[in-house]
Amino acid sequence: LAGEVSVRIDGQDHLCKLTLGALAELEGQLGAGSLVALVERFETGSYSSRDVLAIVAAGLRGGGWRGAPSDLLTAEIAGGPVGAARVAAELLVRAFTPPQ
Repeated sequence: LAGEVSVRIDGQDHLCKLTLGALAELEGQLGAGSLVALVERFETGSYSSRDVLAIVAAGLRGGGWRGAPSDLLTAEIAGGPVGAARVAAELLVRAFTPPQ
């Protein structure tokens, strides 16, 4: 219910979640006119690696990580680029799925 997703970076597990502040930051940072536009990028497969990196970094910060997005440029993310994209997509899904 908290919208949390786990990701393994450099062999260490981290908890990610998108807070409201992180979502607002993503809108501006990624040039998305709205959060719906950002979600649509993932639904249509038109997202970029920059989108993935920004969402994962925002999720990590929401989970308490104190790093910077640039720290992820050389990090080993479990599953590689596909794994990172899955984490980003899952974060978006969980952020916008109401509890049942």
